[in-house]
Amino acid sequence: MPVVVFRTRGEVYRGEVKENTNLVVRAGIRQFPFPHLRYECGMGKCARCACRVLAGGERLPPPNWKEKKQLGERIDAGFRLACQLWIEHDIELAQDELPAQP
Repeated sequence: MPVVVFRTRGEVYRGEVKENTNLVVRAGIRQFPFPHLRYECGMGKCARCACRVLAGGERLPPPNWKEKKQLGERIDAGFRLACQLWIEHDIELAQDELPAQP
């Protein structure tokens, strides 16, 4: 099972999730093992769930059109939308900083 390391508010949370897990879906149904994940729409429209990928990004699929539209150049800085990621491998995410809106 993939290991997720989630950094936020100066704290580090680590836990295993089932393969093909979406962290925002799990948070919405209260099955997310880490607190403080910022999210809102869950559909790639608001970018509230934007996270910086610290490790494991090389195993993610390329950003989809929703991520490209919402994040723009921030993708180059390692940002992705958590609601658009289906976790299949170990990953480390940070949500300590809010990316600037375009």
